[in-house]
Amino acid sequence: MILGIDASRAFVKERTGTEEYSYQIIKHLAKIKIDCQVVLYLKKKDLTNIDFDLPDNFKLKIISPSRFWTQIGLASEMMINKPDILFIPSYVVPQVHPRKTVVTIHGLEYRHFPECYSLKERFILELNTQFSIKWASKIIVPSESTKRDLMEFYKVSSDKIKIVYHGVEIGELENWEVEVPSLGRSGSGSLSVKKSALNISQEKNNKILFIGRLEKRKNLVNLIKSFNLFKDNSQFAIRNSQLILAGKAGFGFGEIKKEIESSPFKEDIILKGYISEKEKSELYKSADLFILPSFYEGFGLPILEAMNYGVPVICSNTSSFLETTGGAALLIDPNDIKEIAAAMNKIFSDANLRNEMIKKGFKNVKKFSWEKCAKETINILNC
Repeated sequence: MILGIDASRAFVKERTGTEEYSYQIIKHLAKIKIDCQVVLYLKKKDLTNIDFDLPDNFKLKIISPSRFWTQIGLASEMMINKPDILFIPSYVVPQVHPRKTVVTIHGLEYRHFPECYSLKERFILELNTQFSIKWASKIIVPSESTKRDLMEFYKVSSDKIKIVYHGVEIGELENWEVEVPSLGRSGSGSLSVKKSALNISQEKNNKILFIGRLEKRKNLVNLIKSFNLFKDNSQFAIRNSQLILAGKAGFGFGEIKKEIESSPFKEDIILKGYISEKEKSELYKSADLFILPSFYEGFGLPILEAMNYGVPVICSNTSSFLETTGGAALLIDPNDIKEIAAAMNKIFSDANLRNEMIKKGFKNVKKFSWEKCAKETINILNC
């Protein structure tokens, strides 16, 4: 039996959400025993970005051309050398495909907040989703929220949809030592407390971190307004803080940049742009608070990454966040600027709450792993 996997997103140089999922699912499928031949379809330029070993039953297949790669290149390959099973880790099923084709649909944010996307983006997402739903034999989604959306917007049968949560590398912090002065000792990231709330002070820059695409859907204009209020309100105990925004610019970035420029605290708002995995790790390690105030998310992977580094999390009370956070985050109304600012202050000023959130975060993140994600995926593929 031959399992074909669209690897065109997995090994791009700069991975974001769907690319990270594609990379991790292939990496962890390669670590488990699969009793079939696996063919990874990818573009020639991506070969140099494969940074893990592939087992003997994994084969690379370079497909050209780069333009219209899925519907011309991959579809042509399916016509000539069709595998028994085709797995598409992100949205786009080729017109020519095996009868058994499984696709992952990560979220339908564009249906809930169309104003957060360009007309072109909405058209492509809608077209690809409709085709994929029609042609796929099974659909993998990362949350109950996305399953409900597929059933509501596209009338997809519940039996056709399988929920497989995304993961996180839980063991990556085992050797990370961090100083905790207020406790008078050092500890590892696997302990219940990474940063003591008592360390939050006026003598250092307390870092509020956001990681994700810098786009309208992520609600960054409201985040910046909330940060302004947090800094300016004399009732709040912590004023010496920075807001760090890390990620590629996306739709609506101009409005975000304008909001930063008009902020009286613009010197404390740091734009990092796209960050490497190493840079991301360093940002999580130095963060005192992580915030994801998106209007809507299909999963919200950075929440788990932050919890894995022992960082307290604030996120929206919408979409998939209840599933992802498992009661370990402080939930806010993404449209309420005062509520977001108050949540920031609450975490910085309440030592007991902060430490309890860190403990709950470590416990919650153990429910998610890429290994588990890969095993559940291969069970759905029946390979």
